[in-house]
Amino acid sequence: MKPLNLNEIAKYVEQNIGTFHSKRLESLSGLKLNKVLKRKNPYLFKAKNVLTSQDIVRGLLDAYLSSQEETIFGEFLEQLAVFICGQVYDGTKSSAEGIDLEFEKESVKYIVTIKSGPNWANSGQIKGMKANFRKAIKILKTNAPKTKIIAVNGCCYGRNKIQDKDDYLKYCGQKFREFISDDRNLYVKIIEPLGHKAKEKNEKFIIAYAQIINKFTSEFSDDFCDDGIINWKKLVEFNSSIVPPTKRKKGGRRQ
Repeated sequence: MKPLNLNEIAKYVEQNIGTFHSKRLESLSGLKLNKVLKRKNPYLFKAKNVLTSQDIVRGLLDAYLSSQEETIFGEFLEQLAVFICGQVYDGTKSSAEGIDLEFEKESVKYIVTIKSGPNWANSGQIKGMKANFRKAIKILKTNAPKTKIIAVNGCCYGRNKIQDKDDYLKYCGQKFREFISDDRNLYVKIIEPLGHKAKEKNEKFIIAYAQIINKFTSEFSDDFCDDGIINWKKLVEFNSSIVPPTKRKKGGRRQ
């Protein structure tokens, strides 16, 4: 084990956090209203008495972006965890299917699947993770049959009451950060570096976001409003009909 170097972690974050911001911007470029409109429940908007094109568009876009950001930032947090463990325990990115990190600690080989938060999976996904753990352990035991191997589901934030899941351990938030770094307070220390140039990067995103809101609002009004009133029948047909209706051309005619 080597001592944790917080300066190196801060340097890594500053050099790589830009990837999160650039991918976040990329998620807006080329985005089509039709794509996000098909993913959202139109009945929910009606039930909430949403009356304006912009409110619908903003709801659609915010839901889409929230999902995208969770995925993008989750990938960054996974890479950061591997880097931190590499600094302390010589941890490496695993080549095994479904396993993100491998390292040795106190004569134990750990294989780790990293997720953003604790509530990431349904029963089928948990079953798949357990299968990946069993497969990886079997392969590792072939080369080192006497090695003690423990599987871990590490979550970058949050907390959980039960850590021992029989087949594997589940560590979240502070516990997971300490597990990969031997630093009990790492979960607090890394928050500042994550804000590197956040204001500058977010300003670029806000400009792009506003542009998309304006563009989609205009398109939605053209396609799904009659005299400024949302035509819910057209919206539901577009979202859910067996044969999707043709799109309206500019000027009011449908093609």
